[in-house]
Amino acid sequence: MTENLLAVLETSDMLEIDGLHAFDFELDNEKLLITAMDGRAEKRWRFSLEQVNAATFDDTLQSWTLTGDSGEHRLICMSAFTGNNNDEDEADDDA
Repeated sequence: MTENLLAVLETSDMLEIDGLHAFDFELDNEKLLITAMDGRAEKRWRFSLEQVNAATFDDTLQSWTLTGDSGEHRLICMSAFTGNNNDEDEADDDA
């Protein structure tokens, strides 16, 4: 895989970090912030851009290994599907 994690994050809608789904993440010019819920406990991770750029992709596990101040983490980037409320059958009936 030739892409780096930074490029993949820019097109991701959702992340999985250490087995937890995270819809709330923020990537800016300085850092990556990830927030996820583990039961009732909120967990947060913070990675510098240097740490993001140093991440490596594991072809076997299809995930990124990202090392932060709290150790090594497994990250999976996902794109979400979006739906609409338009019923395609109604459009066919109007034609």
